[in-house]
Amino acid sequence: MNLHTLRQDIPAGLVVFLVALPLCLGIAQASGLPPFAGLLTGVIGGLLVTALSPSRFAVSGPAAGLVTIVVASIQTLGSFSAFLTALILAGVLQCVLGLLRAGRFIGLVPGSVIKGMLAAIGILLIMQQITVALGAQGDAELVSLATGEMAFSPSAALVAAAGLVVLWLWTTPQIKAIKALSWIPGPLVAVLLGCMATVFGDRLLPGLSDGLPRIALPQFDSVAALAAELETPDWLAWQEPAVWIVAVTLALVASLETLLSQEALKKLRPQHPAPSPNKEMFAQGVGNLTSGLLGAMPITAVIVRSSVNVSVGAQSKLSILIHGVLLLICGLWFSELLNAIPLASLAAVLLFTGYKLATPRLFVEQFRMGPQQSIPFLATIGGIIAFGMLAGIGLGIVTQVVCSLYKSHRNALQLTRHDDHYVLRFRQNLTFLHNPTLQGLLAEIPENSTVIVDHGNANYMDPDVKAVLQDFGENARERGIRLSQWPVAVK
Repeated sequence: MNLHTLRQDIPAGLVVFLVALPLCLGIAQASGLPPFAGLLTGVIGGLLVTALSPSRFAVSGPAAGLVTIVVASIQTLGSFSAFLTALILAGVLQCVLGLLRAGRFIGLVPGSVIKGMLAAIGILLIMQQITVALGAQGDAELVSLATGEMAFSPSAALVAAAGLVVLWLWTTPQIKAIKALSWIPGPLVAVLLGCMATVFGDRLLPGLSDGLPRIALPQFDSVAALAAELETPDWLAWQEPAVWIVAVTLALVASLETLLSQEALKKLRPQHPAPSPNKEMFAQGVGNLTSGLLGAMPITAVIVRSSVNVSVGAQSKLSILIHGVLLLICGLWFSELLNAIPLASLAAVLLFTGYKLATPRLFVEQFRMGPQQSIPFLATIGGIIAFGMLAGIGLGIVTQVVCSLYKSHRNALQLTRHDDHYVLRFRQNLTFLHNPTLQGLLAEIPENSTVIVDHGNANYMDPDVKAVLQDFGENARERGIRLSQWPVAVK
């Protein structure tokens, strides 16, 4: 660290803090947890995980991609304290995976499944936040909006719509061209606009602020008050099988999202040598273990905050540490100021995040790549929405394997004709699954012809395949068929 990097890391840390603040609060709110839990998660990710991470630029904290898992898990387990036990176990599993060098297996997850997972998260996030953006009371569900049974707040809908407009404007070239505005994060502007509605809205429209539910951060006047706010794990919950299922789901999905963020970050800002994925998994595991002990939320490396960190010129980990310290200060001493933020503004930020995850362009790209990519993509989305994250990812992987096997099976063998000469090409290794196709092609070869086999690409053939070739070869002489380069010996 020197004066030059310090001059760049300090403003970078401030910008990352301004981006992270509304996301930490919004993700906690979307998860049905106190906003302080979101800030605490950001602090743990910004300080502890950063200190252990091998990456200089990856920002860790609460992730929108885990919102649906958190909500479903708390409902399944029955309490937040039992969920914290699962989070502790997930952290331990991540540490073990890091020590076992399991990070290298990220390459085995098909791209269609990864994109399907992100799109499903975006769709679920949108479905969940629409009712919040409309200011619905209690735990209103989206279906109640369709049936007309949900009472919504025009004030909240107006604030959410204004926030979405601001977030969209901040993606346009016109705003990006203004250097002064490009340094101000769009989510922060959307949240500030919502705060103005709660503070000054009644002067413009009487009763505007009354229909705007706000976040509720506690105020701490002592260490004891802070400790009392922290939720403790239910240590007996580890005996429940459901807790272990949640723990495995959290460990796998959080590790997957972290490693994907690292891969994306490499394209934005290469590091030499590249950060070890195994060390990163261990750092994330320690972070989630600590989050579970302190009553926070799951932690992952998040590409949105990481890309902001890189784009504003960060040179070292100091920028991420600064962002963590600012989150801590904000949560401890500026809670009253943050309580002016309406939930509708945070919902707008999350709705826009969900849209970016499930953008229509992603669906168009997958369909243009053909059924081999689009079918597993859709299967992953449908599986996650219908059965949950882990089951949906498993369904997507199985579907991709089936599609790949089918495509491979169809293109493994080729038969071409040149007058009375037939060329049978083996394009890959052959297994018993290729027997029906092989038998069908051999049946097309007429009597009194010549068969040439090009098997240079087949380094392995199942005994079942050899048996089919052996049988055809033994009957070839009787049918007047001449064999050339036959891959098995004929008696």
